[in-house]
This record gives sequence, C-alpha cells and structure tokens, in this order.
Amino acid sequence: MPALSTLNPLTQALRLHRAFQTTLLGSSLSMALCLPLSAQVMAQEVDVDIAAMPLSASLQAFGRQADQQVLFSPDDVQGLKGRAVKGHLTAQQALATLLAGTGLAYDIQGNSVTIHRRGNDTSSLQLDATTVQSNLDGSSEASRSYTVNSSSASTKLPMSLRETPQSVSVMTRQRLQDQQLTTLSDVLKQAPGLSVQNIDSERVNIYSRGYSIDSYQFDGIPTTLIVQTSASPQSLIDTSIYDRVEIVRGATGLMTGAGDPSGSINLVRKRPTSTFQGSITAGAGSWDTYRTEVDVSGPLTDDARLRGRTVVAYKQGNSYIDHYQQEKQTYYGILEADLTDSTLLSVGVDYQKNNPRGVSFASFPLFYSNGEQTDFSRSINAGSRWSYRKQNTLTTFANLEQSLVNDWKLKVAVNNMYSSRDYSLASLSGDFPDKQTGEGAYLYGGDGSGSQRQLGIDALVQGPFQLLGREHELVIGLSGSEFHDYSDPADDDLEGRPANIYTWDNDTERPLSVGKLMNDDTTVRQNAAYMVARFKPTDDLSLILGARVGDYSYKKKTVANPSYPGLNSRASTRESGFVTPYAGVVYDLTDVHSLYASYTKIYKPQSIRDQAGKTLESREGDNYEIGLKSEFLEGRVNTAVALYEIKQDNLGVATGETVEGTVRESAYRAVSGAKTRGIDMEIYGEVMPDWNVSASYSHSLTKDSDHERIMTEAPANLVKLWTTYRLPGELNQLTVGGGMNWQSGLSLTTSQGKATQQQYAVFDLMARYDITKELSATVNVNNVFDKKYFSALDPTFFTGYYGEPRNVMFTTRYSF
Repeated sequence: MPALSTLNPLTQALRLHRAFQTTLLGSSLSMALCLPLSAQVMAQEVDVDIAAMPLSASLQAFGRQADQQVLFSPDDVQGLKGRAVKGHLTAQQALATLLAGTGLAYDIQGNSVTIHRRGNDTSSLQLDATTVQSNLDGSSEASRSYTVNSSSASTKLPMSLRETPQSVSVMTRQRLQDQQLTTLSDVLKQAPGLSVQNIDSERVNIYSRGYSIDSYQFDGIPTTLIVQTSASPQSLIDTSIYDRVEIVRGATGLMTGAGDPSGSINLVRKRPTSTFQGSITAGAGSWDTYRTEVDVSGPLTDDARLRGRTVVAYKQGNSYIDHYQQEKQTYYGILEADLTDSTLLSVGVDYQKNNPRGVSFASFPLFYSNGEQTDFSRSINAGSRWSYRKQNTLTTFANLEQSLVNDWKLKVAVNNMYSSRDYSLASLSGDFPDKQTGEGAYLYGGDGSGSQRQLGIDALVQGPFQLLGREHELVIGLSGSEFHDYSDPADDDLEGRPANIYTWDNDTERPLSVGKLMNDDTTVRQNAAYMVARFKPTDDLSLILGARVGDYSYKKKTVANPSYPGLNSRASTRESGFVTPYAGVVYDLTDVHSLYASYTKIYKPQSIRDQAGKTLESREGDNYEIGLKSEFLEGRVNTAVALYEIKQDNLGVATGETVEGTVRESAYRAVSGAKTRGIDMEIYGEVMPDWNVSASYSHSLTKDSDHERIMTEAPANLVKLWTTYRLPGELNQLTVGGGMNWQSGLSLTTSQGKATQQQYAVFDLMARYDITKELSATVNVNNVFDKKYFSALDPTFFTGYYGEPRNVMFTTRYSF
C-alpha cells in the first residue's frame, strides 16, 4: 500500500485507514510493534514552518515536513483554518497547535496520522488526543521568532493576535536575546507604544496611551504595583526566567478589574521541555558589567511524564551614574508532571536577590531656586555613596490543568509573591538649590525596612459549545487577589539635613536612628467572577462578549511616633459589585485582513489627594477601540492599525503644588470630561527569509473638557524600529541588526517653573556570529551616537532622570 505524505481522495484515505485498523485488530504482534513506534514518532522533533492557511493545506504541509501519512475527511476540515506553526517540535506539539480551536482531534499510529472529529472512535487502539503535554503553550522559545501563534492576555481566550480585538504586542524570547534585554524595563523600553521613565535607579513608571501601567500579570495572574512605594519587585525583574512578555495596550478591566486604561503586562514563564536542552551565557560590558546565566531543561523520567527546568542568573557591575553599583541574583525552578493522561500539574519557585549600592530615593532636583531648569552631568547621583536598598523577592506558584469531556478544560492557578526590603538612604530632595552657591538643597531618606505580600488565585473552565448549528467558545472563572505592603521607617536625624549640590560629593554622615517614625500599612483586595464568550455566527464573524463582577477594597493606615501626631492618617475605599463589561467584534474581510472593534469600562480607585488633603474620588470612564489587523506572506508578517478614544471623569492631574501640611506630597486636581485619543500602528515578522522586522508608531493626546492638553510628562508620539538580518551565502553565520527609538517632547509645569525635553532619537546596533551550531558571540552597542536626554520628568518628586549614554555589551552563548 503506497504511503500518503499528502492529501489523497477520501475513498483512498478511508480504504487505507480501514485496512490499517483491521490489521491492528487482528494481530497482537502489530499492536506490540505499533505502540512503541507511535511513541517514538511523537517524541522525535522536526523542523516545521507552516503558515496560517486553510486546514486542508496546513495538513498537507505538515505531512510533507514531518514525513507523516495524513488521513482525514474533506468534510471534516471544510471551512476550517489551521494556525501557524513554526519551530523544532514533536509531531504531537505541531499538531496540537495546528488544530487548536478547530474541534478536531488526531491519532498517531506508527507513521500514520488520522484527523477526526472529537468523540468519534476511529480505532479500537486509539491514543488519547486530549493528553496534556508540555510545550503546548505556544512558547516563543521553540519558534525562534518575533511572533507567536496565540495569546490569551486580553480575554483569557486563546486567540491569534489577528483574532484579538485589542492592541497586543509580544516581546519573544528571540527578541530578548537579540537585544540582550535582561531586565523588564529594558524589554518595555523596546516594546511598541510604551514610555519607560525612571523615578530613581530602582523604580520605573511605564506609560501607555498617556497613563501609568500598574497591572502586571504572571502567567495570567494579576499583581499590583504602587510605584511610589519603596517596594517595587516587578520593576526589578530579571527576564532570564521568562519565555515572553505580552503587552495589552488599553483598558483591561475584564482581566484585571480596577485599573488604569493604560494596559497590562503579562510575563509568561519558561516551562520544562520533553527533551533535554540547555544553554550557558556569559557577558561583559561597559562600566565593569558582568553577567552569567545557566538554563537547563528536560525530562526527569524515562517516559518524560515528569519534567523539570532550572535557571540561574547573576549580574554585577557599576553604572554611568556615580557611585551606583548593582548585584543581582536570580534562581528559578519548575516541575511539570502528567499526573494522568488528562491532568497536568506545574509547581515552581523563583527567588531574586537585589543588593544595589549608591541608590537614591528619587533623582536629582529639576529646578534651581530661580525657576531655571537644571543641567547636570549624566553621571550625577542624588544618593549618597553608602546608600543601599536591599530587596529580596520569593515567588511560589502552582498550576493545575484538567482536560474534561468534549474538549473542555479546568485550570486553577495560584501565585504568591513575598518581598522584603531593608534600606538606608540619603538622597537630595526635590527642593530647589541656588544655582550660584549650590545651597538650599536638603537630604531625605533614613533607615527603614518593610515587606510586601501578594497572593493571587484564578480558577476557570473553558471549552467549546454548540448553538444554532455553530461551535462557539466560553470561559467562566473566579479570581481573587490580596496586596499587603508594610513599611517601617525609622525616626532619625537625616531628614532636613542641609546639603550643597556642588560640594557634598555624595557623602554625608549616616543617619542616627532613635526609634520608629511610623508604621505604614496598605492593603488592597479584589475578588471577582468573570465570563467571556466568543460567538461565531459565521466563519468570517466573531463576537466576543464578557463581563466581570467584582469587589474592591483599599485601606491605608499610618500610625506615627507620638512625637509626630501630624503623620497619623487613615484612608479607605470600598466598592462592591462593580461591573466591567467587555464587547468585541472581529470580521474577516479576507484570509489576510480583519476589521475589529472593542469596548470596555474603566474603574480606578485613587489614593492621591488634592491641595486641601482630600482623597480624589474613584476614576470612571469608557474605552473604545477600532482597528485593522492583517497577516501577510502566509502569516509570517503581521500588521495592526488601531484608533482609540478614552473618556474619563475624576482624572487626577498634578497641579505642581504640594498637599497642605506636607513638604513633598504632590497635589492633584480632579478633571472631568477628560478625553484621550490616539493611534497605534505596528508591523512585525519575517518579511523575507532570515530578515525580521519590528516597527511601530504610537500617538496619544489627553485633553481636559476645555480642550487643553494635560498629562504632558508622557510623550505624545513614539516611533520604534528594530530589525535583524542573517546574511546569505558564505556569510550565513553572521546576523546584523539595528534599531531606533524616537519620541516627541516632554514637559512638566510646577509652581517653580517649567521643565522640558525636546524630541530625541536613540540608535542601537547589534551583530551575532555563529561560531558553531551551538556556540555564538554577540555584540550590542546602545545609544550609538551618545545622545544626552531626559528619559523622565517626574511629577511626584519634581525630579529628572537622564537616559544611558553609549554602552557596549559582549555576550557568548553555548546551547546544548
């Protein structure tokens, strides 16, 4: 009987399948031989590169590339589309991705693959097609690409980026390696539509569409970030343990509950692989920076039902900032077990230890006493030489996935983050020194400690259902989170100590502590139920409808030393049963282009205060978005264009004044009728063989009801370009790349004056040489033309922060 590597007529396929089935039923010897052969075929990895296209064509391509016999009925695949698959994968991994969302299953018997509708028995000897296996999560690591097949960061529904009715960008593992993006802030600086602004050396504000992002997710579990506190574990994340970073721009209330209409950042951890692999990376760069990383993954049992992965990373070095030093250790371990053929359990832990020296509480003063904007050297450090802010973060997590009947799944995930900190700081405050004498500045900081705990739980069921003769998808879930931050600053003699910005030379006496200053206790809780459905009235039309019903509570209590009764305070906010609706529609104009529109509500409790000391009311509003997404070159290149409008009431805008009775707490005013309008444009993918491109343009303006622009500390326009190209012919071992980040100007107006940063562009270059198949060497040059610029104008502390000058990093990587 001839082998079928491509599609044959249905009659030949059925004849072959029945003959093969009869042989299996009639011979125990055939059964004994076929089972090991099937297991061997499933375990072998092959290179596949299949674009998103009609499923029949996808299966033909799979048969050719995997050298498999592929049998199916044309009636079963009619009107269905296979998802894009690319990477070094097993047959089972490739098929699982290819058939995702089609309602079809597969059997592998020897060198033959049979495709059938779920629930239909095709053989008395049938391998379970719903077995949960590792590496079926669409990891970007396996694809070695700048794109991914699917993402669920927007709605919990696994959809391709073209099927998702929101702006979603993914920074893949390959992109992180090409640009040596080893910290989360490094990644987000290169991500489309985001502006990264440092408050100090350890804390950053991430702006999207003019608003700060405070929602970070780990494998889809939300966490809270209050960047103004002295604890910000998310800002210090090392990327060595993550497969990719998914960014959703715009309101994400369906997934995160209360929050800004800025967006959400989802960090997807690396998972164990069913085959052994590993890598060792070592690098050295400017300012005596050194970094090493080891990553090992593979099966822990002969049948690969238990798998593990461990990652260890270490970094130390100085900085372009005077007296600032870093030391960071990262440890990661994860175990993944197939408890049964339909049950997958993952448990893991990561630990990060940060021990920086020469840190500051904020950056340098932005104004002189005469209102003139300061202009220091980029190396200026507002902190003392001995200042430190140690922060250790331990995260434990567990995920359980259970396959149910009719292709339904149950998923339960828990994420627990505990962070402790210990600090001793002396930093120039936001006061305004005299330009001639340097007098008039004061020190701020002191000793202290604190801790933070974040617990997140999410449980959902998802799967297909039939309605009016069509198959649709549904997700129903429950989530809960608790954020608890405790701060314990000391009462010491540092605060208000005078300093001369020209002569203090980053050195002063250490603070003398005489007891506790106060206890600061903040708790944020959210509990919610959510549901989202994807309806398919026709093959070309998708309707995504959902809602989240939640409870929110915020409590902050400050108990001060009896000597400072003015520091005592209490604040609380509680909202029960607030509803966040979501609606999206996607219409496929052709196999290449899709139109979409989406809507969701905004709800954001606020802790900021007006000049009189009154806490601002919760912010509420609406988020609208329409766009066009396209897939070119059989899915290898993707483009997206989005127009959006955000309407809000009670938007807090810094006045440039301070709250009465305080020295450094910025006062805010509530703006009603604020509107943000903008556009996002993006193209990414492999435009030609071995040529990867990522390019984006973002425009966003926020105006009040009088049509005056506000929120000017975030840039209105961003352009980001990055590309790599592997040279052809004899130079094929060399890959070159480069990029540019351009942004329009920033401005910050205060009672002291107005600070500005004009538009600027920063250029980067890279080159990688593959010495052997396993060993490569890479050089990255950042800020090639050594541009001096303010990367941040901070309205909270009235300070500024300079971007990095030109720097170089050499990295070698050995894979095995």
